[in-house]
Amino acid sequence: MTTSTRGAGKAPAVLVLEDGRIFRGRAYGAVGETFGEAVFSTGMTGYQETLTDPSYHRQVVVMTAPHVGNTGVNDEDPESRRIWVAGYVVRDPARVPSSWRSRRTLDDELTEQGVVGVSGIDTRALTRHLRERGAMRVGIFSGESLADDAALLARVKEAPQMVGASLSAEVATTESYVVPAIGEKKFTVAALDLGIKGMTPHRMAERGIEVHVLPATATLDEVYAVNPDGFFLSNGPGDPSTVDLTVVKGVLERKTPLFGICFGNQILGRALGFGTYKLKYGHRGINQPVQDRTTGKVEVTAHNHGFAVDAPLDKVSDTAYGRAEVSHVCLNDQVVEGLQLLDQPAFSVQYHPEAAAGPHDAAYLFDRFVTLMEGQRA
Repeated sequence: MTTSTRGAGKAPAVLVLEDGRIFRGRAYGAVGETFGEAVFSTGMTGYQETLTDPSYHRQVVVMTAPHVGNTGVNDEDPESRRIWVAGYVVRDPARVPSSWRSRRTLDDELTEQGVVGVSGIDTRALTRHLRERGAMRVGIFSGESLADDAALLARVKEAPQMVGASLSAEVATTESYVVPAIGEKKFTVAALDLGIKGMTPHRMAERGIEVHVLPATATLDEVYAVNPDGFFLSNGPGDPSTVDLTVVKGVLERKTPLFGICFGNQILGRALGFGTYKLKYGHRGINQPVQDRTTGKVEVTAHNHGFAVDAPLDKVSDTAYGRAEVSHVCLNDQVVEGLQLLDQPAFSVQYHPEAAAGPHDAAYLFDRFVTLMEGQRA
């Protein structure tokens, strides 16, 4: 929720957390006000991909890396049609970008798209506060939006919370579109857009998959109208408990190969009968260690999730669609990072194997999806 105007990026700005903690700095990007959930990202690179990730819809992102904007903004790296973050918090923004690919500054891009931000605050202190207290509602105010602290805090507490938020339809495509296979077409996949990133269908296209990206509101009949060899559940924002499971359960009943990432992992988990819950401060960044329990391999992965699946780590579970087990686990906190069915072709991971802007340790998961479709066709 944002209101903004174009204005001087050096105006005073105030960040107000819902527990009353206040940070004072200078405006960065648009001048005005914005509200959302305060979260932090530990990535040192890839800020352009972060900003344009639809999963960050209605979240105010705090960058833990002190220097942001060094490489400016280019026209090749966006993951969607616009910036989705509700607000942006940095410590020391670059004054002049340095990259041959840069077309404009990050400050100008934020201003152009009306994204209210703040710079010059102690992001280390803010991050430690969020780690101790948890993600919470926040407001950023600058320009004519500034008022006394008590009034600003009252406005933050009026903002909607992330628990119970149904946001997928707000970020998903409203019209179906096709990403053609690169080279020889081998398979057709129906991808349910819950907030999909542009690199995801590209990774499938690289493997000879024609991807039909469907709106979040697509019906089971619309999914099968494209005659898919596989079904993909994308990442996305909001509370997974708000998503209707009719389509996912229909796909599982037909035993069509299924692959889900991030929000899609949570949706598959719910369809299998597991619960989901809100993490204290979530996983966001490109440096999260995950173990693939099916191989023992440890990979460094890209994350952006504030909810997780509540599934047992120490046993195989019986579900309406056969046996299921936790396939991946985060080595930092033992959070479930992947699920797989043992009696039919379906699996998911909680992180981002498309990995824009990196790392690429998990790219093999797209090959695993191809293997499932090959097995089903055989």
